[in-house]
Amino acid sequence: MPSNEYVVSISENNAGDTTLFVSGSITLHNIDAVLPEIKRLLEDKNLPKIYADLINIDFIDSAGAMLLLQLENELKERSVKLEFINIPDKIRGIMTLLDKNALVSKPIIPDKRSIGSLERIGEMSINFIYDVKDVISFGGELILEIIHALFHPRSVRWTDAIIYMKKVGVDGLPIVGLISFLLGLIIAFMSSLQLKQFGANIYVPSLLSLAMVRELGPIMTAILVAGRSGSAFAAEIGTMKVNEEVDALIIMGFNPVRFLAIPKVFAAIMVVPLLTLFADLFAIIGGLFIGVFFLDLTVYTFVQQSIKAITVFNVVTSMIKAVVLAILIAGIGCQRGFMVRGGAQDVGNATTSAVVAALFLIIVVDSIFAILLNYV
Repeated sequence: MPSNEYVVSISENNAGDTTLFVSGSITLHNIDAVLPEIKRLLEDKNLPKIYADLINIDFIDSAGAMLLLQLENELKERSVKLEFINIPDKIRGIMTLLDKNALVSKPIIPDKRSIGSLERIGEMSINFIYDVKDVISFGGELILEIIHALFHPRSVRWTDAIIYMKKVGVDGLPIVGLISFLLGLIIAFMSSLQLKQFGANIYVPSLLSLAMVRELGPIMTAILVAGRSGSAFAAEIGTMKVNEEVDALIIMGFNPVRFLAIPKVFAAIMVVPLLTLFADLFAIIGGLFIGVFFLDLTVYTFVQQSIKAITVFNVVTSMIKAVVLAILIAGIGCQRGFMVRGGAQDVGNATTSAVVAALFLIIVVDSIFAILLNYV
């Protein structure tokens, strides 16, 4: 086994030539010490040319040869030419096998540069356009699969759909009911503070019922479902992408959208409208609590005023809105899951993106419904 001992020295002859002598072994185990010592010896030498005598090198490996070539390149950058002399054949053979261009290639990790606000805005705009393109493309494929499932119901995995109905509906009912109850309680209490100044406490049930059925019921339910189930859909499919299970489905001849996304979408379509009805009910119960204990309203009066304010048109449009929002939530969750390409970090990013995108689409769609229903 070659020794790790080495000796480097420098001398000048009468003609003014500077020669670097390297002897011993230059290997991977000692190059961290050899290179700094050579640089220290040549630090004050601002000569146009330096000779490197390699005759006394006993052993050198590829790492040592790379060190000599790296030293040549570094001196070249200082306008100093390094010429190797007295090279033994075994040393020359190793050095000729190495690629000098590899030493001057670009670094693997480029230096980070700060970008300006305008460039950042442009980059975000481009990413947004590509994101919209991907969402539209997946949305078209999902709509085609839904239509296919309506004409071929046996192609739907109804067992999985029932499981997702339990996860989205039954498991989500407690949090939806609690949030809706507290929301109805707050709306009734805050509105009563203003209406009682005019002796109009009787209108609190009508205000609460109309607000919940037309707007707040569907949108609050959709937000909660997006946070609970939309993110779960993205994480589930994203994990399958990371584990290459989606690729396995494709190889076996299954359509991944039909196999994975359709049961989730159908489960959301069937459950979210029911959750919306429960949300409206729990909100009215919360308002009823305020009306009976703080506004001196009877249960019969509160219920009658609530029924008068709600029409069949309000309930039907609320259900239609809930169905559309359910498709958006389940669809965007599945789409973000199918976009996963990396590892666990990419799954987390997809989950976060699914929730953010779902919330954005919920607000946009609710605004569109508000404008259209106003004209209807």
